[in-house]
Amino acid sequence: MQAFITVDEQKKTLKLSGDWNLAHVNQIKKEFDAKIKHIKQAVTIDGGSIVKMDSAGAWLIASTVQTLSQQHIKVNLGQFNPQHQELLALANKQLAKNNQLPSKGALSPIAVLGKYTIEQTTEFIQFVSFIGEITLEGVRQLKNPFNWRWKSIMNVINVTGSRALPIIALLSFMIGIVISYQMGNQLRNYGANVFIVNLLGLSVLREFGPLITAIMIAGRTGSAFTAEIGIMKINQEIDSLNTMGFNATALLILPRLIALFVVMPLLTMWANIFGIIGGMVMAQNMLDITWLDFLSRFQREIPLKTLLIGLLKAPLFAIIIATVGCFQGMKVYGSAESVGSRTTKSVVVAIFLIVIVDALLSVVLSKYKL
Repeated sequence: MQAFITVDEQKKTLKLSGDWNLAHVNQIKKEFDAKIKHIKQAVTIDGGSIVKMDSAGAWLIASTVQTLSQQHIKVNLGQFNPQHQELLALANKQLAKNNQLPSKGALSPIAVLGKYTIEQTTEFIQFVSFIGEITLEGVRQLKNPFNWRWKSIMNVINVTGSRALPIIALLSFMIGIVISYQMGNQLRNYGANVFIVNLLGLSVLREFGPLITAIMIAGRTGSAFTAEIGIMKINQEIDSLNTMGFNATALLILPRLIALFVVMPLLTMWANIFGIIGGMVMAQNMLDITWLDFLSRFQREIPLKTLLIGLLKAPLFAIIIATVGCFQGMKVYGSAESVGSRTTKSVVVAIFLIVIVDALLSVVLSKYKL
């Protein structure tokens, strides 16, 4: 848990909460310094919500009180528990002898690696637990389809689906052009121009169509999910829903998951169409393959299973994007800075998992000659 400072302008109070210890001392010192700049009259520092406090936290509070006192601003300390009061008393005694805040020593490379490993392992366990929670709630909701939030689902479909059509069409069209150009240069050297149809059909329908669509949606929609839910976390709207007895998973996460699950195969098909069109344009201009010849060979040489394999990847990618985006949104805590960092992490993790899943599927399907 981090440390937080909340300002109550009406009561002239600084409310402290979280863990006031050495681990967060640099963060809270900067925030504390920023808060006290605007204090011009008597103020109360409320420590009733502090969960943990060590000598570093006590020293920071005591030094802040001293700074304000030197500016002739009266400071009252309230709601500190007895243990914290003892630490503050010790800090006040030592403050006259040494006016420097204890600094956090630099960690060794092994300690940094260990800390990072523990943090990532903990977050992975939380992510798995989050997936389990969504699954259980989804199974429960299946029994009552009339309770589904159809309006929310349709709104997410509109935002993530129809509004994404132009950018996906443009990007897929350009990808088709690039693939045809690069492959066509090589095929033309061997007089095998016509095989551009085979290469383009297999690469776009099976790999590039679903993969490019998923990456675009991860950057566009997954980040939006994180930001939306993260802002709700900061504004304590999700806590309010839980207090009122509503299930945040059913209200906020399942509609996004269901909508993206429906939209992704449609967007992938849309991307396939424009990717093939882009390849056809380049094939005609560069390799003298007419559209009619291209489509005739395409229908004859590209099996239906190629299209189906690409479309079957889309729902898996949708689940990854929605769960990662919503999970990172639920992990937002404290400030707008957390929203930014979690949004970035949402996109990076989603794309990483998409590429890993795509690679695994390619290996497995190749092994079974699909």
